[in-house]
Amino acid sequence: MSDTPWNPLDHAGHYLSRIGRGLTRIGDARLRPLGLATAQLPVLSMLQNGERRTQKELATLAKVEQPTMAQLLARMERDGLVRREPDPEDRRSSLVSLTDLALKRLPAGREVLRQCNADMTTGLTAKEKKTLIALLQRVLENIEAL
Repeated sequence: MSDTPWNPLDHAGHYLSRIGRGLTRIGDARLRPLGLATAQLPVLSMLQNGERRTQKELATLAKVEQPTMAQLLARMERDGLVRREPDPEDRRSSLVSLTDLALKRLPAGREVLRQCNADMTTGLTAKEKKTLIALLQRVLENIEAL
């Protein structure tokens, strides 16, 4: 055990956590006028090309628990962004797909996200951005291996 006092500002986790919360807050504020939210982005991206997936598939791909995905899909269905249809291969399950409303809002949502990414990397060179992404990918690999 070290005698050195622990300072969260000396650790990457502190900054990654604050960045994640900040991006969610800013993203939600910018997406709200479109009727979208950052929590919906995994579902929107996984279904953007007419795909139909089960709730279980969506939860697995988004790396969230099934109850969390169920709540998200219920809100998205209420807001007219997704629809559920019976799965012809499994009568206990349904397939989720995007509605025309979601598909109509998606391009503007992507533009909001592009602008958020540009804003958060203001002042970084193209090389620094590439290095940052490579480092973050390695950190994510480490986290996912734990």
